[in-house]
Amino acid sequence: MEKTDILSLSLEELEQLLVAYGEKKFRAKQVFQWLHVKKVMDFDKMTDISVQLRHFLKENFCINGLFMQKRLESHIDNTVKYLYRLSDGNFVETVLMDYHHGKSICVSTQVGCKMGCNFCASAIAGFVRSLEPSEILMQIYETERDAGTRVSGVVLMGIGEPLDNFSNVLKFLKLLSDKDGDNLSLRHVSLSTCGIVPKIYELADMKLQLTLSVSLHSPYNDKRSEIMPVNRTYNIDELMKACRYYIDTTGRRVTFEYAVIDNVNSSEKDADRLAALLRGMNCHVNLIPVNQVKERNYKTARSGVADFAKRLGDRGINATVRRTLGSDIEAACGQLRRDAGSKGGTDN
Repeated sequence: MEKTDILSLSLEELEQLLVAYGEKKFRAKQVFQWLHVKKVMDFDKMTDISVQLRHFLKENFCINGLFMQKRLESHIDNTVKYLYRLSDGNFVETVLMDYHHGKSICVSTQVGCKMGCNFCASAIAGFVRSLEPSEILMQIYETERDAGTRVSGVVLMGIGEPLDNFSNVLKFLKLLSDKDGDNLSLRHVSLSTCGIVPKIYELADMKLQLTLSVSLHSPYNDKRSEIMPVNRTYNIDELMKACRYYIDTTGRRVTFEYAVIDNVNSSEKDADRLAALLRGMNCHVNLIPVNQVKERNYKTARSGVADFAKRLGDRGINATVRRTLGSDIEAACGQLRRDAGSKGGTDN
């Protein structure tokens, strides 16, 4: 019999299963808190429940763990990058980042990515599958265990497109923010998307109060379609309409991610068009030096991002340059998984 992934169950689902087994409803909360507050990985450590219930849990449920395959720590800024091996042998990447306000973690939501953005290493090794809620959650729990500290912010900006794994991501968010579990406010969560427009509307209507980050990377449809194939399905006009709906519905500011690429999207004309596109919106532009990926020719001159930020500022658009973290350990998503291969890799 295949065992149930207990870490992916909401408290309500766990209550139903344990009540059906004949246990009192409050037992589910005890088990849930062992998993999501004390974060144990062994049912036998749940010492305030009966031996009989522990036996039932072991017979019917599994705790879906991750295995640390590689750990790289930056000597520049304390960024730590993890390559985690899943139970089926596939790999995902997680990055722990050190900010003045606390630790933030960047998690993956899929093994690989379907979106095919040209500057991104995540899609190069190919798409395999979406992650279960437990597999997203365990990136946080295992990293906190290794670091010996609790994270204060979560960014869904690792490998994969979160809105392409919509139902599992929503369940992950519910588990993460459950008051009887990890209890992290979704105001401290940022979800990054390349722009799957129908799901942006759905997310807006849920009013979860998380921050929506949208990868834009060009203000022109032809150029954005070349960089980001998703634009051929949902063009910039449709995307902007969905973003305005998100802002109006949730009252939350949208962040636009913009990878500045030499001779591609960083001219005065690009700045003019981008400013016209965003003017009047409650938004922020996060400018990013494009990551060097050996399979791609894109690059950013050291002065290019700052110059483009000034151009936008001169046009009344709020833009900042993202702090580059972990440059000495290839902290950009997808590079460790690409090198490890779908089933290989080496321990560190």
